[in-house]
Amino acid sequence: MGVFAEYLAQIENSKCRDRTAEVLDWVGLTFPDLEPRIAWNQPMFTDHGTFIIGFSVSAKHLAVSPERAGMEHFRQEITQAGYGQSKMLFRIPWDKEVDYPLLHRIIVCNRVEKADCKTFWRNSI
Repeated sequence: MGVFAEYLAQIENSKCRDRTAEVLDWVGLTFPDLEPRIAWNQPMFTDHGTFIIGFSVSAKHLAVSPERAGMEHFRQEITQAGYGQSKMLFRIPWDKEVDYPLLHRIIVCNRVEKADCKTFWRNSI
């Protein structure tokens, strides 16, 4: 995905870079009507100008941010998937598989819940 090329090129570890590209490509192919963009130096996807899901890279994991409402809604499933989490994001360790069905449900839920949202972030964050 061209919009993420510069971001991906900055990830020094090739395994981390490849995994991040895989996840971003999957989101783009699975949800082609979402807009890929870089904001706050992080890759994310938006729908009609509202945030749907974002990602960030650290040495130990790929962080996934579906906003606090998404975290609250899927907290138990995220725990069952074995991912660490905070109020605003969950962490997929580089050596753990990506639970794509869970990621799919999170994105669909955010799109449905934010279908009429007129702001970038939910008012509840």
